[in-house]
Amino acid sequence: MLPYLTLIFVCQFLGEIVVGLLGLPVPGPMVGMVLLFLYLLIRKGVAQPLGATAETLQKYMSLLFVPAGAGVMLHFRLLGEALVPIGAALLVSTVATILVTGLMMRWLAKGNSDE
Repeated sequence: MLPYLTLIFVCQFLGEIVVGLLGLPVPGPMVGMVLLFLYLLIRKGVAQPLGATAETLQKYMSLLFVPAGAGVMLHFRLLGEALVPIGAALLVSTVATILVTGLMMRWLAKGNSDE
């Protein structure tokens, strides 16, 4: 498990380095996920221990949101001042996500029924 956990963190670290060097406007962990995805494409699959490691991380993911929740409470006043734009952004992004997911499901279901 430790080698695969190290692989995940190395990909995240490399993502941070790429973002820092290139000045990309995306989070480093996102670039790290792309790097991990490319690695998995090269390997042509996910090794069982890597899948088990990712599953364990996913199981305890709620613990990773505790610091973010504390940060939100620290800036509660600022959030109150920007309540309308934040609320609008949440509403628009939620509706867009539901629409895109529905359209993709319809498109994918149509593609599978032809076979």
